Amino acid sequence: MKNILDYLEKTAQDHPGRTAVDDGKTTMTWSGLTKLSRRLGTEFCKRTGRGKPVVVLAEKSSCTLAAMFGTVYAGCFYVNVDPAQPPARVKQILKSLGAGLVVTEREYNPILDEAEYQGERFFLENILGTNVPGSSGEPAGGNSGGFVGNVDGGIDNAALEAVREKSRDTDILYGIFTSGSTGVPKGVVVSHRAVIDFIKHFIDTFGFTAEERIGNQAPFDFDVSVKDIYTSVMTGAALVLIPKKMFSVPPVLLDYLCEKQTTVLIWAVSALTLVSSLKGLRYRRPEAVKKIFFSGEVMPARQLRLWQEALPEAEFVNLYGPSEITCNCTYYPVQRIFKDGEKIPVGRPFPGREVFLLDEADREVTETGKTGEICVAGESLADGYYNQPEETSKRFVYYSRGGVSKRYYRTGDLGYFDADGELCFSGRKDFQIKHMGHRIELEEIERAMDRVEGVERSCCVLDEKRSRLAAFYLGRADPEEIRKDMKKRVPVYMVPHKIIQVQAMPLNKNGKTDREHLRRRLEVRG
Repeated sequence: MKNILDYLEKTAQDHPGRTAVDDGKTTMTWSGLTKLSRRLGTEFCKRTGRGKPVVVLAEKSSCTLAAMFGTVYAGCFYVNVDPAQPPARVKQILKSLGAGLVVTEREYNPILDEAEYQGERFFLENILGTNVPGSSGEPAGGNSGGFVGNVDGGIDNAALEAVREKSRDTDILYGIFTSGSTGVPKGVVVSHRAVIDFIKHFIDTFGFTAEERIGNQAPFDFDVSVKDIYTSVMTGAALVLIPKKMFSVPPVLLDYLCEKQTTVLIWAVSALTLVSSLKGLRYRRPEAVKKIFFSGEVMPARQLRLWQEALPEAEFVNLYGPSEITCNCTYYPVQRIFKDGEKIPVGRPFPGREVFLLDEADREVTETGKTGEICVAGESLADGYYNQPEETSKRFVYYSRGGVSKRYYRTGDLGYFDADGELCFSGRKDFQIKHMGHRIELEEIERAMDRVEGVERSCCVLDEKRSRLAAFYLGRADPEEIRKDMKKRVPVYMVPHKIIQVQAMPLNKNGKTDREHLRRRLEVRG
């Protein structure tokens, strides 16, 4: 099968009445989800052309998932955009894509207005109406996918099949925007084949079945969700969407996990540690959970132990890999208790992947304990950055390895192999960091900060001890005014926790801003 829709339709045929997705308000069966997706696909076919990007500006929900698959039915690729993003950033994303169609809800019209979007807007209310369970009291479930009304109506099978006949496994499935060092977000685009190949290995490696209930933590514009969504699609497992607001109240979150009988958590480290650090596991243990995967940041051994103690029968796995290689390239099953200060390896490559290290002279590093840049070749590399060929050529390059020239991705991460041959992460090569599960270019924060009136120059660093962003600046602006302005320019997770005024920027021997000096200053300052 070459298109992800082949798997969706097979699952709908094999498990038509089983739960496909449950967002706490709306539950859809596999049959209902597929029918609604086809109906939306029919509408999108009328409004855009094959191969075009379609932006889905909406909170994650059962309906949003149907819109994503509807985009694919129209022969397009979807790009999820969180409505909480500042309009200025939404504008940058829309401009980068050249998007001619945005699928959204009417409440987000002001965001598109402020982003000066001139293309077509398709409102989900046009097709869903008020017949959404949880908003008007109708019961969820059933073969209608939880929707009242004729879902079968409005599907143009001939139009959808005409699109499908032209599909190839190399077609783009989705785009995810990451922070960009030029100040412009970069859109990583990933093909159907890349997702199919990786998810097959993911399912086989960890034994997923249709009996699983996957508790989705990640927003749909974050690539951790790709594993949740497509593991579900390719096995028939139920996808349980966890509302974002629950992660600020661990008891409510744990009650929800238990109520929904969730069996799998594929979460960012920050989400897991939020629960354990706030003593949530003392309140209640989600005993149905049997598999826990974590990624995005370094997992503190102390927090992992709390989860291991609470769920001693569960399987824990550390995953590693940036969006550019489709989710993950290595994994490490945790089979012992790690002590404070011990580094948890990121492990060994998934089948179909090659992971190797290069030194600064681009020579392969094979010695145990020696650090090099982590590079990835093989299956499932992204196509690159959409409409940004220069950025693509910087990171996706060719290298002769074993006498064969191969395309590979330079992650910018540093790592080394331990005595057991396991890969260990040891930090960033440049100024790109992982913070709160998000990949961030520090330069993008600085560029936004430099645009604030009264800021002459800025430098942003990560306070690793406290896992917080801190920014230093020259100028007359007030820190609170800078913070207020920054919230209009970048997502909340990119707004520095500390904003510190300085009289001069320290320089290193090369005449560049001495970031290490600023980091040490944070340690002294406390």
